[in-house]
Amino acid sequence: MEARFKGDRPLHGILPNNKMPVYVNSHYPEPLELLRLRRAAQRILRTLGLADLELGILLVDNREITDINGRWLKRPWPTNVISFGQTPDGPDFDSGILGDIVISVDTARKEAADADSSLEKRLDALLIHGIVHLMGFDHTLGEQQSELMKKKERELLDILYKERIMADLCINVDHVATIRQARGGNEPDPVTAAGLVELAGADGVVVHLREDRRHIQDRDVRLLRQTVQTRLTLEMAATDEMLAIAAEIKPDIVTLVPERRQELTTEGGLDVARLGSGLKEAVARLHDSGIPVSLFVDPEEDQILASERTGADCIEIHTGRYAEAPDMNTQDMEFEQIVKIARLARDSGLRVHAGHGLNYRNTARLAVLEEIEEFSIGHSVVSRAVLVGLRNAVREMLALVKRGYIA
Repeated sequence: MEARFKGDRPLHGILPNNKMPVYVNSHYPEPLELLRLRRAAQRILRTLGLADLELGILLVDNREITDINGRWLKRPWPTNVISFGQTPDGPDFDSGILGDIVISVDTARKEAADADSSLEKRLDALLIHGIVHLMGFDHTLGEQQSELMKKKERELLDILYKERIMADLCINVDHVATIRQARGGNEPDPVTAAGLVELAGADGVVVHLREDRRHIQDRDVRLLRQTVQTRLTLEMAATDEMLAIAAEIKPDIVTLVPERRQELTTEGGLDVARLGSGLKEAVARLHDSGIPVSLFVDPEEDQILASERTGADCIEIHTGRYAEAPDMNTQDMEFEQIVKIARLARDSGLRVHAGHGLNYRNTARLAVLEEIEEFSIGHSVVSRAVLVGLRNAVREMLALVKRGYIA
């Protein structure tokens, strides 16, 4: 990208690529929620049908924006936002580049305080203002143009806040139950762990009730349904027994997963393309009980298209190949495949979740993808909790999902 203000400091090590052409850099001396701003920009561009255009965003202080104003616009004073289009004659969408936006965090912070609002919301508003300018709107051309621009900005803000900007994080507590079952006693209790997970700020709790009951027990699921205050996801095989339990318990969502008794953990996604009719019946039975359904699938096009045909509400991308990649080149390839499949699923009307093998090293890169609405992570968080405690482990993972880094 030959953008005017593309800096040399990437988003905490999360580099953009040719499938996600939004660049966010900060010259500001304090940490900022860059991941949130980037996901907001991606969502706005998708809404406008401009998702393939490159956009550069630079966050600066008043001193630097004053310098930029003086150097490029002959007005040596600070403003809240500046937009630089690719051409001086208006937008050129055929160029593949929308332009650059420079935002003064100092001014944004003052305006947020004056309006009794948050800095994050003010940055969202200034981002939208800058994008609308790059689309060709200009409030300096008279009252009519000013009103048209304001209307477009309000429309985009409404759309942005109707959806969650950041992905949710749901914590799987199966491995707490695994420790309990190793001794056959009563501790540690996954129900207690779920309460701590919620207190730490997680958006939901996940448990997998396996047919062999190797970790989570029926008692756990029933107590969790009574106590979980956020969202309870029940992972299970699509068997008559499990469908009956789900109909009785009524979790907030069921994720259908493959299950083999000899496996240590779920080793791959459902073969929806092969099991289509049976899964379609299972989805219908769960829907009859008022339960939304997600399908755990490998990141493959035929599995997404088959998932859509079952009537499922959501897919959870099996991220194992990405997480277990032996080198960066392989991980890059798997990452690109997840990008492709997440977009296909979203365009097919399916919500997109992701999970399996994600940890404190590889999650932040996926958190950039605005298509992913939820991460399901368990083993790495429980492993970390052994060393730092469950509340700290959850908060550290939340920081990666919501910010892209741990402060």
